[in-house]
Amino acid sequence: MSTTTPTITPPVPSKRRIPKLSINFRQYGILAALAVIVILFQIMTNGRLLLPGNVNNLIQQNAYVLILAIGMVIVIIAGHIDLSVGSVVAMVGAVSAISMNSWGFPWWAAVILALVVGAVVGAWQGFWVAYVGIPAFIVTLAGMLIFRGLTLVLLTGGTISGLPAEFTAIGAGWLPSWLGEVAGRDVLTLVLGILTVVVLLAQGLRSRATLRKLDLPREPMVSFWIKNGIAAVAILAFTWLLSDYSGTPIILIILAVLILLYTFLLNRSVFGRHVYAMGGNLFAAVMSGVKTKRVNFLIFVNMGILAGLAGVVSTARAGGAVASAGQNYELDAIAAVFIGGAAVQGGVGTVVGAVIGGLVMGVLNMGLSILSVDAAWQMAIKGFVLLLAVAFDIFNKRRAGGR
Repeated sequence: MSTTTPTITPPVPSKRRIPKLSINFRQYGILAALAVIVILFQIMTNGRLLLPGNVNNLIQQNAYVLILAIGMVIVIIAGHIDLSVGSVVAMVGAVSAISMNSWGFPWWAAVILALVVGAVVGAWQGFWVAYVGIPAFIVTLAGMLIFRGLTLVLLTGGTISGLPAEFTAIGAGWLPSWLGEVAGRDVLTLVLGILTVVVLLAQGLRSRATLRKLDLPREPMVSFWIKNGIAAVAILAFTWLLSDYSGTPIILIILAVLILLYTFLLNRSVFGRHVYAMGGNLFAAVMSGVKTKRVNFLIFVNMGILAGLAGVVSTARAGGAVASAGQNYELDAIAAVFIGGAAVQGGVGTVVGAVIGGLVMGVLNMGLSILSVDAAWQMAIKGFVLLLAVAFDIFNKRRAGGR
């Protein structure tokens, strides 16, 4: 009796289909909102919104909000809040002005002193939050009162003016026209715009190549090129307008460096991953070995440094230190972060989103001012926009949970 051995055909290896990342409509929603607001006000103001002078003022007048929003988004991602930044801005501005006018500090030493004072303030508040365990809301509310009071003590005369031109240029100056002009436009500004677009596209393509090499999900190519194409057009249009005014504002370079630095810090560093972990699930972060006290302390030190920088920029822009500086700055920064897509519960948010949220607030302020809308109505409209942004975030979360 003979037996036949069945032959087993080996399976043909199939090429694994790499899933594509779904398009994050929540992320693009804020960009669409900014575009709609700009177009709306451009029409309502008969083209005055995007005049080169107004575009320049949009950056210089809202630089403090953007700087504070970069720090505030980290605070909010971790599940905290900081109500003291406006008072810290005023106090640091007073210290920097006094150091130049009364203590004989050169302008650069005054800037360093301002950053150091901001770091000390942040360390003070971070100690109470991280190591004593007092909620950040209470600590920073107390800080808001303490540092506002110290500002009034420092500025007994009400105002300190006559600051060095090099200092005021930080908030209200422009880069020199090193490459000259062509047809009345600053060549350096145009070159910086083109370089920004090239770097943006190169970074995006490199990230896609890395994901492809690791067989990880990638954004659909169509949406990738649409997103980056719109960003490139916006950057080139923006620099084209600036080149027709006085060139590149110095504060714009500072903002660009901060955006790149903190985007890398949140997305590519251990500290950034720990911040997101703490905001997403604090218990899980503790059980995973995250040193939450140390991270919380550093979060507030960082916020203090950025508040110190915002104090320098605000004082330089105003040309002097005033006791009333920094009023409602903390509300503007918090609103920018939430409009930019951060979650109220923490764990979600991006630096770029916070900056876009700050630009939304800035365009609203400028557009309503050009239309001569009463200041009271401006506040009401901004509050309504903030409410809609948070409601949109909650609606998205509930819809995702339902699915």
